[in-house]
Amino acid sequence: MKHLIVVATLSLCAPLATAADASVARVESGTRIVENVPDIPADLAERLQRYQNTRGAQFVGWNADGASVLISTRFGNTAQVHRVKMPGGAREQLTFYEEPVRAIAASPARDMFVFGKDVGGSEFWQLYAFDGATREITMLTDGKSRNGDPLFSHDGRQLAYSSTLRNGKDTDVWVRDLDGGKSRVVVTAGGSWQPVDFSGDGKRLIVMQYVSANESRPTVVDLASGALTKLYDEKKRVAYGNLRFSSDGASVYYTSDESGEFSELRKRDLASTRSTSLTANIPWDVEGFVMSHDGRRIAFVTNEDAIGVLHVRDLDSGKDLALPKLPTGVIDAVEFRPDGAQVALSINSATSPSDVYSIDLAAGTLARWTESEVGGLDTASFIAPELVRFPTFDKAGGKPRTIPALYYRPKGDGPFPSVVVIHGGPEAQSRPVFSADAQFLAGKLGVAVLVPNVRGSSGYGKTYLELDNGFKREDSVKDIGALLDWIGTRKELDAGRVGVYGGSYGGYMVLAAMTHYNARLRAGVDIVGISNFVTFLNNTESYRRDLRRAEYGDERDPKMHAHLQKISPMTNAKNITIPLFVAQGANDPRVPASEAEQIVRTVRGNGGNVWYLLQKDEGHGFQKKSNKDYFGAATMQFWKQYLIGDERR
Repeated sequence: MKHLIVVATLSLCAPLATAADASVARVESGTRIVENVPDIPADLAERLQRYQNTRGAQFVGWNADGASVLISTRFGNTAQVHRVKMPGGAREQLTFYEEPVRAIAASPARDMFVFGKDVGGSEFWQLYAFDGATREITMLTDGKSRNGDPLFSHDGRQLAYSSTLRNGKDTDVWVRDLDGGKSRVVVTAGGSWQPVDFSGDGKRLIVMQYVSANESRPTVVDLASGALTKLYDEKKRVAYGNLRFSSDGASVYYTSDESGEFSELRKRDLASTRSTSLTANIPWDVEGFVMSHDGRRIAFVTNEDAIGVLHVRDLDSGKDLALPKLPTGVIDAVEFRPDGAQVALSINSATSPSDVYSIDLAAGTLARWTESEVGGLDTASFIAPELVRFPTFDKAGGKPRTIPALYYRPKGDGPFPSVVVIHGGPEAQSRPVFSADAQFLAGKLGVAVLVPNVRGSSGYGKTYLELDNGFKREDSVKDIGALLDWIGTRKELDAGRVGVYGGSYGGYMVLAAMTHYNARLRAGVDIVGISNFVTFLNNTESYRRDLRRAEYGDERDPKMHAHLQKISPMTNAKNITIPLFVAQGANDPRVPASEAEQIVRTVRGNGGNVWYLLQKDEGHGFQKKSNKDYFGAATMQFWKQYLIGDERR
């Protein structure tokens, strides 16, 4: 889950300076290129140091013997795989790379796990197998294509995964015989596909074609014949989430919004196609579920106003098990121990980084496997956000529509400057997870942090999700205008000192807000943001172009082309006269660096003040600690100089 902020390469090292900004020096240091970014003051770097050394741990799987767990955490520059043998035990690092590892899958039957790794944030991940007996690592893929979504069969003998190997554009599904070492493609229907679940006997595989946030198409493939059986109605547009075969293979459990606003947990009989809901009484999204290996229990998580709630249900009785009280936060990566006696999960909260826990289902007790570091800081001083709702410009159900936001309020009376943090996606959701930046801003710099879930965000029903699609794109920008109005009603907030911050689509929202509300803002920070929808769609990697057209609109249609050009920040860049900080990864396959360079060049050409940071060893956001630390410190200096206006802070 991507919660708060994340975060075709063109002439990336060519000078940016034009006649209008010839005085801007382009300074290169190692993999970092900066323009107009001042040196970081030593006292600010020192104050940030402990905040930048917080870290979390994410659960990624039980080992096959059920005696230990695999986690992902960072002790060096990037997140790597570690093993923990008992609650509170030491973390044994197993992978050691300069690049972060991702998509980690543990074998259910042998001491092995598979992981993905790219180079420099290119997202052309290769899959590798770690053999626990020999400690040897073997690359499983070709070294050139884009691969992901590793999935083991229940006996651990097969590995399914997604790959662009066939033509570089479509994402197919492949299956590898881990004993024989050979891979074969099993789905070549075109588009973006991924494996979801093997049947217990390993003869069938559920696969999914992702079309958009509002539509996906689950299908069963017979691995012997290659025959495809659709699990969806072609006449209906439905968003499916997870799917799992029942233990006897006769049914499929799945999540979808087919019967209402929210994603429900449902069961479908494959012979009769009859479907029933298991969570019709819960008016929130079921955002994920897992089944025990014997198929007797199911664990699922509901997203209730951005808070995760865990449920474990006995499928024979239909009753939920009594669970111990869990820390309030976001729940991720739930999995039963191989014997079904325990369930492990990660919990992340606004005042504590992610940690790994397990629940003994018979005893109803909670055990904590990791206790992540918080840089020696006093966690009691951290600020928990308040959930607020502010009215926007339109109505819902005959009443003014309200937009939810997380509000980190500094201590004291104010009036405080504020930073509005806008998530990407656009269909993501900001949730109360730990942010060292938010804690430093609110706790040390006295800056309020407001994190809205504008229309188009997930978690609030499919109608809300679709409110910004196509020609309605700028309605979400109007929600930011409504938030500025709300800030003006709060005595503790200074409406004259507001900054905007966002990454990816959130970067577009930052630029759009600056073109619409320039006079009401002080400054903005855009990370890997879209500056022109037409050039973005033309230059994003081919394997994801149609997926983005489904969300933003097809630029090949003349009317949509004109609309996208009209609303693009590049078209309206003349309105940006306040300071702008643009940060970009040179290897970004999603929003290419040309999007950053053209907005920098244009705003500067109009006489604007722009800081620019380009990291040559990063992609869509910054993953390496040293790069994140520098960007974070530069951002705080930017806020101090242009938002806070008090260098003594």
